Amino acid sequence: MKLSCRQASRLISASQDRPLSQWEYVRLRVHLFMCGNCRNFSQQLKQLSEAAHRAGRGE
Repeated sequence: MKLSCRQASRLISASQDRPLSQWEYVRLRVHLFMCGNCRNFSQQLKQLSEAAHRAGRGE
């Protein structure tokens, strides 16, 4: 079953809080391979998370 962008964005967000199941991970990777917008969202969320961690450490 194909993921919609809405479903993919929810999984991207969820992956920040918990490990994805193998099925969720595979479905998300396939979607990200095909969808540039969701790839961008995933990269932006990752950068935001890394910046927050650095700020929390006082960097």
